[in-house]
Amino acid sequence: MAEIRVLIVDDEEPARLVIKKYLQSHSDMVLVGECSNGFEALKRIQQAQPDIIFLDIQMPKISGFELLELLDEKPVIIFSTAFDQYALKAFEASAADYLLKPYSQERFAEAMNRARLFLLDRTEHDQALNSLVLRREQETEYLSRIIVKDGSKIQILPVEKLLRLEAQDDYVMLFTEHGTSLKKKTMKFFEQHLDSKEFVRIHRSHIIRISFIRQIELFGKESYKVTLKDGTRLPVSKSGHARLKQMLE
Repeated sequence: MAEIRVLIVDDEEPARLVIKKYLQSHSDMVLVGECSNGFEALKRIQQAQPDIIFLDIQMPKISGFELLELLDEKPVIIFSTAFDQYALKAFEASAADYLLKPYSQERFAEAMNRARLFLLDRTEHDQALNSLVLRREQETEYLSRIIVKDGSKIQILPVEKLLRLEAQDDYVMLFTEHGTSLKKKTMKFFEQHLDSKEFVRIHRSHIIRISFIRQIELFGKESYKVTLKDGTRLPVSKSGHARLKQMLE
């Protein structure tokens, strides 16, 4: 096999040093960079095009899972963390591999051997990552922020700034007072992960912040429109009107 490009993403320098030390025993592995946070990592991934990423899960600014979500084409991922509650999730999803800190050189070698196999056939690895993302999306905790990628830049959007959302093909347009951002997610995901006391889905294409409503008006027979505080007028479906009525009673 040709040389394998490796990137380390971990906010702890000792953890990065361990990986670099263990990599010295693998002559086919070439280190193309190390990053201490997800902002650096996204830029480096785009520049270096690594084959394998050692990815810490708990990091400041953005987590390993949030970084993973931003990647259109994912390298082989070896998760590395000290928090074993995530190990079970990764293991159950058959992720490329999972290194629970501290780990031995032998355990590291096992992970590298498995990563080499995945580089030859990505099918199982990609299915595992897709399964992992799906499992996390099925978790019911409400979002406090949304991570959005714009080229090589990452924007952290606090949910408290979010006014409304609109379906845009495979993306969702997020609206705040300061502009718009596109996120590759589904409306169903946001409907499930935004606090139902603050947001309501009024239409298959629209979710709005309840406090951003100015008025609701009848528009034709059993048809409604909602006017928002910025003057935007949006259609309200029959089921959306029922949800609105329940929320506003």
